[in-house]
Amino acid sequence: MRIEQLEYIEAVTRLGSLRRAADELHLSQPALSETVRNLERELGVAVLDRKRSGATISEAGRELLPHIIGVLDAVDRLRRAADEQHRTSRTVRLGTVFAATVPLLVPAIREFRALHSATEVEVIAAQQSVIHRSLLEGGVDLGLVNYLEGDDIAPDLDTTELIRGRPVVCLRPDSPLAALESVGVEDLLGEPLIVMRSGYLMHRFTHRLLKGRVPSFSYSADGAEMGKLMVAEGLGVTVLPDYSVVGDPLERTGAITCRPLAGDATTVLLVVQRSRSGSVSRAARDLHRIFVERADAHRTGEDRTDAHRTGGRRSPGASDRP
Repeated sequence: MRIEQLEYIEAVTRLGSLRRAADELHLSQPALSETVRNLERELGVAVLDRKRSGATISEAGRELLPHIIGVLDAVDRLRRAADEQHRTSRTVRLGTVFAATVPLLVPAIREFRALHSATEVEVIAAQQSVIHRSLLEGGVDLGLVNYLEGDDIAPDLDTTELIRGRPVVCLRPDSPLAALESVGVEDLLGEPLIVMRSGYLMHRFTHRLLKGRVPSFSYSADGAEMGKLMVAEGLGVTVLPDYSVVGDPLERTGAITCRPLAGDATTVLLVVQRSRSGSVSRAARDLHRIFVERADAHRTGEDRTDAHRTGGRRSPGASDRP
């Protein structure tokens, strides 16, 4: 039994004659009739009543028709599901707060592109809560978000730590604060401060750092990338994870730099997350693996740089690696 045999029966029933069914199916009438006869022989039932005036569905055929329609509907659902799976396997949706763009995000996407040349990576900038919700609802496949060490991790998400860093003050090289080895809270309060908008991790950290005190003037920025651009344009300073600043094109060209926060030992974690429930496409699994491998290489490179600078000893304040 073949699917097209059932489709032919459905067409004859719907159109009321072999001739009209043959025209719609772009078949000759004898070929259509013979295909139906083969099915009738296999079933042992005369599905059509053939008369001089034409062929119509038989009484036995009418009893079988609901089953035929059921099979065709199931096949149609299968085809639609396969089409959807093929479509989604050609797109990986990545939610990100745009942290570690240069050391991790861009290199990972570049490597993924070489492996999956026909798969689109859709990068979606959003706050952490939005990314979490999208992961659980299937709106994105992977999420790159920040945590402070000790934060509760979302239990419904599979979480893999990628990079550890420290909060730093991002500023212009010609800022008075750039002459300091480290920047204290009092120094920050005397400068225009660019604060991440509510919903970003560094918004929460900065308010905790200031302990309710208010800077001389403040702006609100939607994410690290906008914050760094505002710093480069001389609007003020901001507080970001070090891995969001070091190596950034603006930092490499001398438009921005960074200084550690005096007396602060906070650790910021960049993690990649995916839903624990539901299937994950092979492409999304590959991108997840690339993120993990890139993060390992980044950490190894940092350790080698620290050893080179300190004669084999860890530099003071270097964060411990797991």
